[in-house]
Amino acid sequence: MDNMLGGGAGGGAVGQFPLEQWFYEMPVCTRWWTTATVAISFLVQCHIITPFQLFYSFRAVFVKSQYWRLVTTFLYFGPLSLDLLFHVFFLQRYSRLLEESSGRSPAHFSWLLLYATTILLVLSPLLSMPFLGSALSSSLVYIWSRRNPETRLSFLGLLVFTAPYLPWVLMAFSLVLHGTVPKDEICGVIVGHVWYFFADVYPPLHNGQRPLDPPVWWRRLFEGRPPDTGATPINNEIAAAAAPGVG
Repeated sequence: MDNMLGGGAGGGAVGQFPLEQWFYEMPVCTRWWTTATVAISFLVQCHIITPFQLFYSFRAVFVKSQYWRLVTTFLYFGPLSLDLLFHVFFLQRYSRLLEESSGRSPAHFSWLLLYATTILLVLSPLLSMPFLGSALSSSLVYIWSRRNPETRLSFLGLLVFTAPYLPWVLMAFSLVLHGTVPKDEICGVIVGHVWYFFADVYPPLHNGQRPLDPPVWWRRLFEGRPPDTGATPINNEIAAAAAPGVG
């Protein structure tokens, strides 16, 4: 499926099946989001749970205390189908690329996910969007596309374009496929643009200020407390001061 939007390559570890290799090469946030998405669709397909238990509803969450809906609304893309396969492909591909570009620690990427999910949950009742997985995925696709303006992609081997056009190509494809305006994807693009502006455009214009960077307490959750480097210079200064008196 990588051929659908340009190529991706890479050798694998010896002794691993391709699917296993693909799974373990994904960074942690993308890996578990993809896994949960497939698992939820499988459970719905087997009639173990229903979509009515998964969508976000302000009343269901905050009146009936069904807090799992805050998460499951981002995990359900529909039953097992070709449409789900497309969603999982785009989710893992662009989520993975963004997470890998955020560094070894998941702190920055998880903070981006927290920002996007929070904004989308606020907007959901206003725009009547019970399921928010497509909107969140569109946010990540938009951010990646803006950060890679020179990357050339081909859609279905027919249309060649640069990365910034990717969200709009996907919207047009969704419009043709479903016959309705993809308001969830439009909302995702808006949320993604706000992040992109304050993370990439705003800092160079305001002395490097980055208002959407994760706070220190959030980074400590993933990276731990940074080592105390102040003691060594102080001890060295004491030793240097005492050295002339020796002998």
